[in-house]
Amino acid sequence: MVRARLPNPSPAMTTTGRSTGPRDLRDHIVLVTGAASGMGAATARAFVEAGACVALTDLDAEGVRAAAQRLQGGGPGRAEAWTLDVTDAAAIIDVVAQVAARFGGIDALVNNAGVTTLSPIDAPEYEERWTRALGVLLTSQQRMIRAVLPHLRASRAPRIVNIASTEALGGTRNNSAYAAAKSGVIGLTRALAVELGREAITVNCICPGPIETAMTARIPAEHKQTFARQRTALGRYGSAEEVAHMVLSLCMPGASYVTGAVIPVDGGLVARNG
Repeated sequence: MVRARLPNPSPAMTTTGRSTGPRDLRDHIVLVTGAASGMGAATARAFVEAGACVALTDLDAEGVRAAAQRLQGGGPGRAEAWTLDVTDAAAIIDVVAQVAARFGGIDALVNNAGVTTLSPIDAPEYEERWTRALGVLLTSQQRMIRAVLPHLRASRAPRIVNIASTEALGGTRNNSAYAAAKSGVIGLTRALAVELGREAITVNCICPGPIETAMTARIPAEHKQTFARQRTALGRYGSAEEVAHMVLSLCMPGASYVTGAVIPVDGGLVARNG
């Protein structure tokens, strides 16, 4: 079900028309991709704690169900799980329709699904890594946005938050496919912020730096400590929760004048290198 377009979007109203404050997400409906673990799971938790209805999606069917179950009773909001391969265009359309029908619409999309694609450019596997990076990290984001857009147009506080990376702001060795895809996310964000701005749909981008997640768990602790001391202003890795709360802030009704922003959540890595 797509809700009727409501005129003059206001940060003081929810999608149901009930008055709220600028930081009140009760009754808001949020779809988070890559939500089985890491930053996606932390983001879903932050929204549930803020009172939102959250659709967790992930390729890991068992993991995303467990993540949603852990959130039951963890706040005033709700959490339900859907299995979704974000490289499957037909599945995206189907899952978005299911989420909207289940909750009565969609107010915010968090494009978080990710994958690591480390490879030297001259390695035999590079072409496959390049294709996978673009498919999971970039193409999926525009497909999710296109699928969710009719529902955002019916929302009083429509929000899109795309997750990029500080790899898009300064490269590292053997990571060019990932960096290229994440750079594309920044371009997609800025272009759509301009394109959708007259409809009051905000589109922003977060660039996490060194974050403690499953993807970085294989790095030895002493290597992480050395890197953080040398490269970040705060001298430590960040947590998934610290990224999640920036996502949450951008989706608040009161964040209605923030769009096209590219926000590093990196402990000062970019500032220190800059």
